[in-house]
Amino acid sequence: MNQRQPTCHLTQLLALLAGLAAVTAHADVRLPAIFNDHMVLQRDQKVPVWGWADEGELVIVQFRDQVVQTRAKDGKWQVHLAPLKASTRANDFLVLGRNRVEFKDVLVGEVWFCSGQSNMEWSVANSKNAKEEIAAASNPRIRHFKVPHATATTPQTEVKTTGGWQLTTPEVAGSFTAVGYFFAREIQKDLDVPIGLIGCNWGGTRVEPWTPPIGFQQVPALKNISTNLANFPQQITTKSKDGKETKGINHQSALAIYNSMVHPLIPYAIRGALWYQGESNNGEGMLYFEKKKALIGGWRALWKQGDFPFLFVQLAPYRYNRPDALPGIWEAQTATLSIPNTGMAVTTDISTIGNIHPPDKQTVSHRLALWALAKTYNKPVASHASPLFDTLKIDGDKARVSFKHAEGGLKSLNGQPLTWFTIAGADKKFVEAKAEAKGNAVVVSAPGVGKPVAVRFGWHELAEPNLANAAGLPASPFRTDKWTDAVMPGAAAPVPAKK
Repeated sequence: MNQRQPTCHLTQLLALLAGLAAVTAHADVRLPAIFNDHMVLQRDQKVPVWGWADEGELVIVQFRDQVVQTRAKDGKWQVHLAPLKASTRANDFLVLGRNRVEFKDVLVGEVWFCSGQSNMEWSVANSKNAKEEIAAASNPRIRHFKVPHATATTPQTEVKTTGGWQLTTPEVAGSFTAVGYFFAREIQKDLDVPIGLIGCNWGGTRVEPWTPPIGFQQVPALKNISTNLANFPQQITTKSKDGKETKGINHQSALAIYNSMVHPLIPYAIRGALWYQGESNNGEGMLYFEKKKALIGGWRALWKQGDFPFLFVQLAPYRYNRPDALPGIWEAQTATLSIPNTGMAVTTDISTIGNIHPPDKQTVSHRLALWALAKTYNKPVASHASPLFDTLKIDGDKARVSFKHAEGGLKSLNGQPLTWFTIAGADKKFVEAKAEAKGNAVVVSAPGVGKPVAVRFGWHELAEPNLANAAGLPASPFRTDKWTDAVMPGAAAPVPAKK
């Protein structure tokens, strides 16, 4: 338990500890690597500070006008700083035991955990307008901490880091997570506070290795994992060309990355998480929704900060050569919005069909920032969310599809007829449809479908539809049916039906 001391007692405490250090053999007080020079602490909420020391050792943490102390138990200690206001200038951060640990240039602001696979790890240097972006990247109030790739069979207490907390400069910003950096730049314009980014990501990874045990245990649909947690992460044996065998960990198996890259960072205070992942789970349909529930619920349970914001990116169209698999992931991602305090950036209009890594990370980040500004920070924005399917109403030979988040009405992004709508009757045979925007709805029809039953929109991996709300945010793909035996048009061509 924290024991707060008036700041005036600090001198006496320093003297006491100096005396102890002179006469007692000891192991140094230590903190995790996430605590270091240039770190950003989360404002306006309690800030956990923890580490290791000798049994019973008195540990004192001093920051600004706060001094808190505790004694190590079983070699560990933890205190909490009371909620802090955002920095107007940097401060030093002092930890005292039988030794002294001092961190320089510490700021208080907003901290976001940036996780997922390669599209989150994708760097500023590989993004659109990289040369110009790097040259302009000079902002000491945006800072980035990169977590190196690692796996472990059991939960670890520490992450390795080569760069620690890095200030945004042209020399280093090219290696930052692009989505995280552009997001930070965007929200800082409105908030005018320091922003800390924890880049904890790994290209090509599935969602399972990022998820903690408690997450799997919360989701009945994942019982096949939760009842076999003792068997995860899975061990693998690889053989080199000369026949030498090496044992290791399957980094794609449950718990493998959580143990080594996430667990050691908990409970470092954060505002929320940004997540860009799903390509490696493509083809799982709504099972991916169950796995997202496990990830989000597990992280929230362990961080103990309540339902912190979890903002994620819906995957962009891409040629996987599995036309209806990606729409199944889109459906699962949209369903994730039913989890409290989540937000989704739709990217169907900024894809690169032949490149699974769309370089326009600036637009992706802008759409995540809209969610954060509107829902996390209560800032006024024209629209924060893409249009989402709401209701279907049949009127004769026409289907009227209403949307949520259609403020100001719906429109075509390019001024052309709406694309990628299909319609079907009871025979479950979808045909290309004519679609017209009418306020917050779209009226869909097609010759030969006299009694429509279902509508699908963008239901193909190559779909780049042009439906958007007045703010220009593209509509998310959807279907109004749950058929598994529906017949789609041969090529699901985006050309709308002729009038």
